[in-house]
Amino acid sequence: MLERLKYPIGKFECPDTISEDHMNNWINDIKKLPKEVIDLVNHFTEEQLETPYRNGGWTARQVIHHLHDSHHHGYIRFKWTLTEESPTIKAYYEDRWAELFDSKKAPIQLSLDLLKALHAKWAYFLEGLSFNELQKHFVHPEGNIKISLAEDIGIYAWHGKHHLAHLQIIADSKG
Repeated sequence: MLERLKYPIGKFECPDTISEDHMNNWINDIKKLPKEVIDLVNHFTEEQLETPYRNGGWTARQVIHHLHDSHHHGYIRFKWTLTEESPTIKAYYEDRWAELFDSKKAPIQLSLDLLKALHAKWAYFLEGLSFNELQKHFVHPEGNIKISLAEDIGIYAWHGKHHLAHLQIIADSKG
């Protein structure tokens, strides 16, 4: 049960070959995520915003702020990868960021507005990348793993749906 609450849509599985359809679907997922999140949480009560999606998990408010923080990092990683040769990205302690004052107390509208603007620009940017640019990669310092931009688009599309599912758990449990 805990695993289902942690990963309500399962873990990301990258296809062996990333097709144009995969790319189009993933970019569309990135493009539409802000509206889906806003539509879901727009009428959340303070109680819902302070409710974790699982015991020991983040509250709805923390998840919403995390989505912007994480996806902002993602956008910047794309820029680094296209302007540097196989950069090692800067990882961050997302669990510690989620405990910071703004993640625990700030109005969600701040991150919702940022997420909406970020995703509009990010999707526009992604739609303009060439096949060769999508093959470029960065190195994630945790495990020294090489990740292509094509794969990372899939990861962020999954990540958005993953946390949207967490917010849906809260919506379903708190009416």
